[in-house]
Amino acid sequence: MTTPPPSTPHFDFHLSNPGALIAAIPAVLGFVPHRSLVLVTIDRGELGCVMRADLADDMTDRIEYLADLAAAAGADAVIAVVVDAASSDCRACDDRYRDLTLLLVDELAAVGVELCAAHVVDQVAAGGFWRCADGCGEEGRVDDPGASPLAAAAVLDGRRLYGSRDELLQVIRPDPVAGASMKRKLALAARPPGGAVSRPDADVRRDVEAALTAAQQVAAGDQPGRDELVRLALGLADPRVRDTLYALAVGECAEQAESLWALLARNLPEPWRVEALVLLAFSAYSRGDGPLAGVSLEAALRSRPTHRMAGMLDTALQSGMRPDRIRELALTGYRLAEQVGVQLPPRRTWGRRAG
Repeated sequence: MTTPPPSTPHFDFHLSNPGALIAAIPAVLGFVPHRSLVLVTIDRGELGCVMRADLADDMTDRIEYLADLAAAAGADAVIAVVVDAASSDCRACDDRYRDLTLLLVDELAAVGVELCAAHVVDQVAAGGFWRCADGCGEEGRVDDPGASPLAAAAVLDGRRLYGSRDELLQVIRPDPVAGASMKRKLALAARPPGGAVSRPDADVRRDVEAALTAAQQVAAGDQPGRDELVRLALGLADPRVRDTLYALAVGECAEQAESLWALLARNLPEPWRVEALVLLAFSAYSRGDGPLAGVSLEAALRSRPTHRMAGMLDTALQSGMRPDRIRELALTGYRLAEQVGVQLPPRRTWGRRAG
C-alpha cells in the first residue's frame, strides 16, 4: 500500500527525529501498523508517500516491489521502520533486522534511491521503544501519535484514523448472508455487471436519481431494502450511470454518496460489488484518504483485474499522484449528467486542506 501524506500547511516536522517520525506513521497510513515494514519516502527533503508491507520470513520480493514503488513516486531517499512487537525482548532478532537493512540498501540502490536510516519499533504508540535496525546503538521512545501534527492535519482533511488495518478493512468487508441473498436476485437480472447495452437517456437519468435518493436515505440512517440495493447494482452495470456517479465525489453530497458505496460494497456479491468498490475508492482518493482508496482498489482488482478505472486509480495512487489531479476526472460525470438531463449536487470548493 502506498499513501500520500495529508495535505497540510507547513508544520515544524523533523524527519531526523525517529520518535516523531514513527508517531506520524498512523496519520499517513490511516491505521496503526503491526508486524509491518514501513518505508517513509523523502522527496526533496520533505515527507513523501508512505508504503507498507506485512513482515514475512522472506522479504526479498516485497522489498523489491516497495523499492520500485519508491522510485516510481520520485523519492530521493527513504527511511525504513520495522514494526515488530518481538523487537523489545528479542535481541536474537537483531541479525534478522540487520539482514533486512542490507537487503533494503541493495534493492533501493538498484533503483537510485538512498536508505537514510532504518529503525525497529515494538509498537507505534506513545512510549513505544525504537532502536536502529543496523545496530548503530541509537534508541529512544515514540512520541504520542495522537499529538502528531500530521494526525491533526488528517482529521482536518476529513480522514478517519483506524486502530489497525483489519479495522480499516471492515469498511468494505462483504456480508456473506446479504451477498448470498442478493446473488439470487441479481442472477435473474437482464444486465450483467460491465454490460454495454445502450439504454435510453430517461433510464440512465432514473438510475442516477435513484442513487442520489439512496445516498440521502443512508445518510439519514435508513438503510435501503434489498430490492432497492439490487436496483442500484443494476444501475451501476450501465457505464453511463456509473461514470456520471463519479461526479458525486466532488459534490456537496460526497459524504452521503461515499457511505452508500461502502454499504453496497459490503452487501453486494461478486462481481457486482466491484463498481461500488471503485466508486468508493474514487471518492476516498478525491478527499485524500489513500488508505481507504487502497484497500477498495485492492479488492476491486482482485475480483476484476482488467477493470480500467480501478487500474488507472491504482497506478495513480501507487505513484503518489495528488488528490486534486484525481478530482479532475469527475468533470466527465457532470458532462454526462447534463446530457441525460439530471441535476447533480453543486461542486464543492476545495481548499488547501483537501489536497
